[in-house]
Amino acid sequence: MARRKEYIEEEVIEKAMHVFWRNGYETTSMQMLEKEMGINKFSIYSSFGSKNGLFLESVKCYKKKLNKLIGILKSSTKGIEGLKDYFKDFIIFSKDNEIGRGCLITNTANEVCERTDEDIKKVLGTFTNEVRDVFKSVLAQDKTKDESTLEAQADYLLIAMIGLSSASKLFNSVQLDHYIEHVFKNV
Repeated sequence: MARRKEYIEEEVIEKAMHVFWRNGYETTSMQMLEKEMGINKFSIYSSFGSKNGLFLESVKCYKKKLNKLIGILKSSTKGIEGLKDYFKDFIIFSKDNEIGRGCLITNTANEVCERTDEDIKKVLGTFTNEVRDVFKSVLAQDKTKDESTLEAQADYLLIAMIGLSSASKLFNSVQLDHYIEHVFKNV
């Protein structure tokens, strides 16, 4: 007879997400996950198959949280100002006490190398493309922009967002506001 789980899966996934978000995928050890999640390695492997499987579930959890901000952006009719608000809201979203954690996806992307699992690479690529598509759709509110301009500006904003998420771990709010203001002078 199979043992009954002594934990709520959604809760332990969220705890794992925070460990990966703070420490990165590569640096996060099974011991760190066991401690934070409050379950043993056997239970982690039994429920998620591997560290990769747990990470992929953590990304789904992260996306649900970030989708609240993305949903606000999608429904915005403020165009560039809506995008700027999204960038500022992201800084608040990424805070961990006084220090930003950046973006779980960006933090992981900074670790990508030849030996990175293909499923993880695929999830990272899919996620960033989804965000880029939202940026492009908001930019398209300006009917004077042609397709090539929309493509270029969506790429620019995606890369700027990646820079912002990395910078949020080091720079203060005044510096980050300056960065955001200058990003949008170029759009």
